Amino acid sequence: MSGKIALDTGVAIKFLNGDETVNEYLSRYHEIYMPAVVAGELIFGALNSKHAEQNLSRHKKLIQRTQILNITETTANIYATTRLSLKKKGKPIPENDLWIASVCIEHKIPLISNDAHFENIDRLILKTE
Repeated sequence: MSGKIALDTGVAIKFLNGDETVNEYLSRYHEIYMPAVVAGELIFGALNSKHAEQNLSRHKKLIQRTQILNITETTANIYATTRLSLKKKGKPIPENDLWIASVCIEHKIPLISNDAHFENIDRLILKTE
């Protein structure tokens, strides 16, 4: 088993949908984290679905199995400098993904994601499945 890993929303959804590749990959880690923004996106997705009650229950079980990474003043500072850096590079990314990356940078926890735009963030440790 390896150390720590944080889940991006897309990877969390794949896990919830029973993706064996993601399940096997995550089994290598003994500490699984979830940025609070990812938890919010999962809850929204569940509430916005046709089977809200069932999906909300599944999503909350996953959220409770992880350690939540909350946003702090340090996260906000990292967010601001990262957003400015990406703006100067001409490579903006979605706002929520900026917050997800910033909290992972703050805690020095690698993020597992298949979203290529995370590759433009200098201090982020990015993993792919």
